[in-house]
Amino acid sequence: MTDAELGAWLRLTLTPGVGNGTARKLLAAFGSPEGVFQQPPDAWSTVVGPRLATALASPPEGWRELCQRTRDWLAADGRHHLLALGDADYPADLLQTADPPLLLHLLGQRSALAHPHKLAIVGSRNPTPQGAENAARFAQTLATQGLCVVSGLALGVDGAAHQGALDGGGPTLAVVGTGLDRVYPKRHLALAHRIADQGALLSEYPLGTPPLSPNFPKRNRLIAGLSQGTLVVEAALQSGSLITAQLATEMGREVFAIPGSIHAPQSRGCHALIRQGAKLVESAQDILEDLHLAPAARAATPAAPPDSPSDPLLEALGFDPVGLDALQARTGLDTPTLQAELLGWELEGRVHRLPGGLFQRVGLG
Repeated sequence: MTDAELGAWLRLTLTPGVGNGTARKLLAAFGSPEGVFQQPPDAWSTVVGPRLATALASPPEGWRELCQRTRDWLAADGRHHLLALGDADYPADLLQTADPPLLLHLLGQRSALAHPHKLAIVGSRNPTPQGAENAARFAQTLATQGLCVVSGLALGVDGAAHQGALDGGGPTLAVVGTGLDRVYPKRHLALAHRIADQGALLSEYPLGTPPLSPNFPKRNRLIAGLSQGTLVVEAALQSGSLITAQLATEMGREVFAIPGSIHAPQSRGCHALIRQGAKLVESAQDILEDLHLAPAARAATPAAPPDSPSDPLLEALGFDPVGLDALQARTGLDTPTLQAELLGWELEGRVHRLPGGLFQRVGLG
């Protein structure tokens, strides 16, 4: 991309009032961003009306500085890329959606964006311990079977899914709601570096864009659009994950959901999706088979280790969060003995202590 082309793309992107849809009308009429800005205002007015024609007549504030910043960013690292609508490397999956971005900033490996089999994994920013483990294990298993995991780099399920995919040796694609010259949330800085090395980070937002609330629901359409299907691990009834699932449904993509405890608020969104027609899944193999990517036997890709002989306390815990009084009633153990046994399982990572004095068993073993 030449400097002139870069400048024209960024000017079109930044012009107030000119969204993706309006920009596509201008491109259809005049062929390219450079072609757009070679036209007189009267020509713009016939396509987008006089108000937007006036906006197009003047370079937007900060445009020249952004052009230089973007040129410097592209030159700084061979893993920095800018893909414009219509480029040969622009993801075909997004071209099939209603609102493809004009520009995509990419940090990492182009091959991750072009991966033929991508699955989104999304869910709560505050998952239960079991939910976080499910996200990581599903992602790891799917990665070992050749899928690229797509998520949003958020805390909770997103981060666990990216981590699981990396641990499985596969690529993972993080679609973010900021400019790619910053990482949000900051605690995922090390994870973002791993993703860039083994997969890619992707953003439609210009460099320097801070973490603005409206940008995160908007980027969910890219997570859904890039993927053959979307797996929701845990989600409250009002959550961004359900937005992603709804967008996937509207795009004709598959939606999968993991069921959970009837007592957990983080499971209610998944249960609502299942009632609406999402496919209930219990293992990664269920997803692979549904996407016609699994000729191997079910046992080849378990979502979790096989069941092992269980302790009576673990049996009493079940898989729902439970309080100390209920455990005493189920086991008949006195308080000191029960607390000692719980501490032992907690130190082994088999039980998690939750807020409110609750405990939850982790894993299936």
